[in-house]
Amino acid sequence: MTDSAKNATGKVKFRSVQMRNTDAHLDGAAELERLCFSSPWSRESLKLLTNDGIGVGFVCECEGKIAAYGGMLIAVDEGQITNVAVHPDYRRRGMAGAILNSLMRYAKSCHADSVTLEVRASNAAAIALYKKAGFVEVGRRRAFYTKPVEDAIIMTVKLK
Repeated sequence: MTDSAKNATGKVKFRSVQMRNTDAHLDGAAELERLCFSSPWSRESLKLLTNDGIGVGFVCECEGKIAAYGGMLIAVDEGQITNVAVHPDYRRRGMAGAILNSLMRYAKSCHADSVTLEVRASNAAAIALYKKAGFVEVGRRRAFYTKPVEDAIIMTVKLK
């Protein structure tokens, strides 16, 4: 599965591909974790997103490097998005949307009924992206995040 974004001339700027258990994908995703999150997943933990039946990840490759990635765990009939991260130099180019579209398509292919995620209450850009994709707020986890302490908004989208 792939998702691509094009510029005005139709030239592909990046593409979203399923994450594999390779040094390039795992090292790239681990680097994004360290850049984007105060409590990053380890490279070893990211391997879960390459195990069929457990999880899936997608990466956006741009200019020869991993510029964005996102992951989701699958449990029975529900997807749980773990993280979506975009390198600061590549933000606002549609990569997070491409990753999210790939994750949603994958969840549908697994016959998931819904997809859920948590997002920092202050992350207005991510919340807007998720709302545009059909997610709605269904709850809040008080002081869920650390470094800094912040609430998480729980968002869900029904697929069926």
